[in-house]
Amino acid sequence: MSFSASVKIRVNHWPNFFGAIVAGLIVVGFCLLLLWHDPLVFWNDDYQLSILPAFADVARSWNEGHFPLLSPYSWVCSNLAGEFQYGTFSIFINAAVIFIWKFPLTFPQQAAALSITHLFVLAAGAFLLARDRKFSFPVSIFVALVAALNGWIICWGASDWFGALGAFAWLPWAWWGLERALDRQRSRWRFLWPAPFVYLVVTGGFPYTVLMLVLLIAWLACRAVASREGGPIKFATANPSGGVPLVETKNLTPVLPMMIGAALGFGMSAPAWLAIFDYVHGSAREMQPADAHWQWIVPWRALPGLILPCWTVKWVDFSTHYLPHTATELAGGAAAPAALIAGFIWRPRMLIRRMKWELILLLVVLLLAMIPTAGVFRWSFRWLPLFHLVLAICAAEVLNVRPNSPTGSTIVLALIVVTIPMSIFGLAGNYGPTVTWIYFQIAVVWALYELFLPRMRFRDWAPPVATFAILLTTYFCIPSNCGVPKYNLSQELLNSAPLDPHRLYLSVYPPAESTYRIENKPASVGQLVRPGSTSMWAGLHFLNGYSPILPAGIAREFDFRIHGEINSHEAVSMVSLLRGIRDLIRRSVRIGNSSLQPWKALSIIESARGWRVFAQSRRSIPDRASTLLWRQFLKSMIREIM
Repeated sequence: MSFSASVKIRVNHWPNFFGAIVAGLIVVGFCLLLLWHDPLVFWNDDYQLSILPAFADVARSWNEGHFPLLSPYSWVCSNLAGEFQYGTFSIFINAAVIFIWKFPLTFPQQAAALSITHLFVLAAGAFLLARDRKFSFPVSIFVALVAALNGWIICWGASDWFGALGAFAWLPWAWWGLERALDRQRSRWRFLWPAPFVYLVVTGGFPYTVLMLVLLIAWLACRAVASREGGPIKFATANPSGGVPLVETKNLTPVLPMMIGAALGFGMSAPAWLAIFDYVHGSAREMQPADAHWQWIVPWRALPGLILPCWTVKWVDFSTHYLPHTATELAGGAAAPAALIAGFIWRPRMLIRRMKWELILLLVVLLLAMIPTAGVFRWSFRWLPLFHLVLAICAAEVLNVRPNSPTGSTIVLALIVVTIPMSIFGLAGNYGPTVTWIYFQIAVVWALYELFLPRMRFRDWAPPVATFAILLTTYFCIPSNCGVPKYNLSQELLNSAPLDPHRLYLSVYPPAESTYRIENKPASVGQLVRPGSTSMWAGLHFLNGYSPILPAGIAREFDFRIHGEINSHEAVSMVSLLRGIRDLIRRSVRIGNSSLQPWKALSIIESARGWRVFAQSRRSIPDRASTLLWRQFLKSMIREIM
C-alpha cells in the first residue's frame, strides 16, 4: 500500500509529554533525597544575599499591583530589570515566584521549591528533545537526568546562581522547537515552535545561556545547510577557467522558518536584553579587570573528573588564586563519557559519520569552557551545562545504535585508569576513597549484570538507573556548594526591628563572603547590617544592595562591591569622618543651612561587633536629586572636618 507525498500521518505525541512528566518527577524525587540528606542544599551565597530577597520584593510588588521593574529598598540594586538575573520579564519566573510565595515556607524551602520547579522543566525539555531524536524511553530518561542533575547545574545553577538555572531550564525546549522549525514535514506555521522558548531562555536571566542559544542556532543552521535537505537556492559563482559560471547549490530554505522563529523569540524578549545593554554601559562590570577572564576556566588536567568527580587539581578561583578543587562541576554520572568511549572502541568511523555535527558541537563547547572569556563575560566554566547536555545526546546516540553497549564494563576500566594516577600523584582530595569505592561498587554490579544477564528485558534501564545512583552518591559524599559561603540568615530578617522602615540607611560592613560565612559566624547574622540585598525582606530602605553589574551612579560613586559592601579603605575613612558629622549637622541646622535640612536626623548606630549603620530620614526614594544631595553632603562635611 503506497501513500502520496501529500498524505500526512498523524502521530500521537501525548506519550512523549507523559514521559516528560515522568522524567521531571524522577528529578523531583532526586532533589527530595538531597533535601533529606541536607535541608540547606539549595540555600547558598547569592541565593541568600541576592536572589531570594529580590524575589520577596517581586512578590510584594505583584501583591501591591505593581510590575517589579524597580525596587525602592536598594539604591545599588534598584533596577531589577537591568540586573537581568531576576528574570523580570519572564512570565514563568514571575508566575513561579507569585505561587511559591503564597505558601508559608522558610527561606531554604522557598529556594528549594524555586530550584526544583525549574529542574523539573529542564528534565522535561531534555526528555522531549531526546524523544524527537527517536531515542528509546529509557535512553531519553538518561538524557534528562544528565541534563538536569549534572554537577554544574546542582552545584551552581540550582543552589547559587539561580539565573543560570532559570534560563538554561528552557534551552532544551528551545533546541526542541528549533529542530521542529527545521522539519519540512511539518506545517508552514512551524516557525512558531521556537519563539516562546527562545523568549523564555533570553528572559531567564543569564547572559551565558543567551550565548549558548546563539551558538546553538548557528550550529543548527550550518547543519541544515550542509545536510542538503529541502528546496535548493542557487547561486552563480565564477568559473576559474573563464567559461560558463558554475552553479553552487545551498539549502537555505529550511533554515528560514527557524531563523524567523528565533527572531520572534528575541523580539518578544527585547525589553530584557535592551534593559541589560543600557544598564551595563559605564558600569564596573564593563571595566572589570583582565584577571577576571582567567578565573574559573576548566583546566585540562581536570577532565578525568568526568569519570571520577573527586579528582582534585588546581583551579583558578574568584580571587585568581590557584587552589585545589574537586571536579564536581564535571559530574554527569560517568555513564555518558563511558558510553561514548565504548562506542568509539566499537566502531569509530561509523559513529563519526553518523553524529559528526554533534561531536563538533561537543568539542566547540568544551573548548569554550577551557579558554578565557572576553568583554563583560567571565568564568568560562559556565559553558558546562551545555557541554553536559550535548555529551548526554552523543552518548544516547551510541546507546541507541548499540543497545547492548558494554557501558558498565567501560566504566570499570575507566575507573581503574583514572584511579591509578590519582593515587600515585595524590589527586584524590578529601573525598577520594569514599567516592571511588562506591563508584566501583555501582560499576561492577552493572558490569556483572551485562556479563551474566545480557538478554534481560530491563537492560535498557541500566544507564538511567546507574546515572541516578552515581550522581546521588556524588552529592551525598562531596559537598555541593563547591566552597562558596553559606550564611546563617534567620526568618527574623522579615522584621524591620531594630531599624526604621521610614529611614534610608548606608550599612558599612566588611566583605560578607569572608566575615559572615557560617564557619566564621555560626550564630544568626544580618539583623542590623543587612548584607547584600537582605534589606528587601523587611522593606527597609538601604543604599547597599547586591549587584554583579555595579551600574554607573551610586554604585561607582561609593565604590560598592558586588556583595553590597563599600570598598574597605573608603569605609574606614568614612567611619572616622562621619563620627563628627552629627555635631556638624546640628550646628548647620541651628544656623539655618537649608541644604542640610533633609539630613538632620543622621545617626550612628554601633552594634556589639563594632559595625556601623548610618541612617537619614525623609529621603527614601532612590532618585537623582537625593543621590546628588548625598554626594554633596558627604563631600562638604569631609572638607569641613579636614
